[in-house]
Amino acid sequence: MTEFGREYGEGLYALCAEEHIERDALRQVQALKTSFRENEDFLRLLGNMTLSKEQRVAILDDTLRGSVHEYVLNFLKLLVERGAIHEFAECADAYRACYNRDHGVVEAEVTTAQPLTDSQRQKLIEKLQGMTGKEVVIKEKVDPSVLGGVLLQMDGKRFDNTVAHRLNAIKQAMAGQ
Repeated sequence: MTEFGREYGEGLYALCAEEHIERDALRQVQALKTSFRENEDFLRLLGNMTLSKEQRVAILDDTLRGSVHEYVLNFLKLLVERGAIHEFAECADAYRACYNRDHGVVEAEVTTAQPLTDSQRQKLIEKLQGMTGKEVVIKEKVDPSVLGGVLLQMDGKRFDNTVAHRLNAIKQAMAGQ
């Protein structure tokens, strides 16, 4: 994470927390991050220095006014005015980290060979919440190379209970004999 992204993301979070709108703003910031990633041309337009700051801010205002909270919109305008709209994803990550810290949320990345069913997802979330005592948000990845089982990354720790990992352990044990 860049220093700029951390500083500005934390600043937006502090403002939103002060006004008790941090959850809604988080949803909006995350939705915008996804939207910008999927619509890179729009982000390039907002960063196009051949347009005046006023033109770029007007495009942003026309596009998002009424769709996001005024704090989020003004934050985006500030980034456009400073020529730093390309830092928005970093700002969004810093905002999310502040929110998670203050609200006892832990993010976990779960990799499986097949998509989790709703039942499996719910059981996994409940188990992780029981282990951590915190709200757990999972990000799912599907990777057929794990063959089966679950690879979990949470709080900087990696828990590998995949078939591929177990087969590799057997292979290494047999090679060592």
